Amino acid sequence: MGKILIVTTSNTVIPDSDDRTGVWFEELATPYYAFIDAGYEVTLASIRGGEIPIDGRSLAETPLPASVQRFHDDEPSLEAAHHSKAVTDVTATDYDAIFLPGGHGTMWDYPHNADVAHAITTMLDADKIVASVCHGPAAFLGVTRIDGSPLIKGRSITCFTDSEERAVHLDHKVPFLLETSLRAVGAQVSTGPDFAPHIIQDGNLLTGQNPKSSEPLAQAVISALKSKQVKAA
Repeated sequence: MGKILIVTTSNTVIPDSDDRTGVWFEELATPYYAFIDAGYEVTLASIRGGEIPIDGRSLAETPLPASVQRFHDDEPSLEAAHHSKAVTDVTATDYDAIFLPGGHGTMWDYPHNADVAHAITTMLDADKIVASVCHGPAAFLGVTRIDGSPLIKGRSITCFTDSEERAVHLDHKVPFLLETSLRAVGAQVSTGPDFAPHIIQDGNLLTGQNPKSSEPLAQAVISALKSKQVKAA
């Protein structure tokens, strides 16, 4: 069917606190299995490579999301997550889509990251799919077009909202509010009800608002890829 690259945060801590962080497990596991079950080959990568850090709070849900439990019981997948490729060691355009999960860890190592920015821009320039969920759109901050303007200026996207950040009481611990920062560089940010699934597709750029948006966003990526296959046939 094709190949999809998932790139996660490598950040494990919220600075100046004792709080551990990382990727939100549902935002990794749900698209991972959606893509695999649809027949795609999935590669796991992270900013620095090696073990993908999991936000412990994402393991506190009762019951665990089915995808998280499945991942936890899947030794080959756990092994891949423990030995992820570094983003510098993959060529994004070898893949049909790149998917950027969130988790609060991303707020420190996604923005203004030259390697992530290069992956995003080369994928879009190659008419390939870029998708991101929850805090994942932090990766778009600092990404520019050839003329120097922000990549997402005028683009329709969504992300973890300021309201949701306040609701989880982390608005004073993150380095910035994501929704506010994306709007500040010209993004047209669409928001749905707090913690309800909400996705936006703007051409080859697909985004989801929060963890519960992971499944519909993954399915939208699959639909977009199938549409491209039909047009290419």
